[in-house]
Amino acid sequence: MLANFCLAFVTTSGITFKMNAYVLTEINFFHYSGRMDADLKALEKKLTGLIALCTDLRNENAQLRQDLNASISDTTVLKANMAKASDRIEALMETLP
Repeated sequence: MLANFCLAFVTTSGITFKMNAYVLTEINFFHYSGRMDADLKALEKKLTGLIALCTDLRNENAQLRQDLNASISDTTVLKANMAKASDRIEALMETLP
């Protein structure tokens, strides 16, 4: 499998020899099994689900923040109305004999 041969080039200064690069490690992917491929596909499926879950949770979190802000503003309005009502009741109680 390892090819190592020499090429000769004729130049003005003489003959130049060029060696091909050595392949130190033969690369083959025969050691990957179908089981590993199945594991990688299962991992990819889990990651896809996790990404979808994170997206859903971010959207839900944003909606909950909006709902919280609306509730806070409603609470502020209701507290102001309660204070006005309390003031009116106190004023009415002062007019009673």
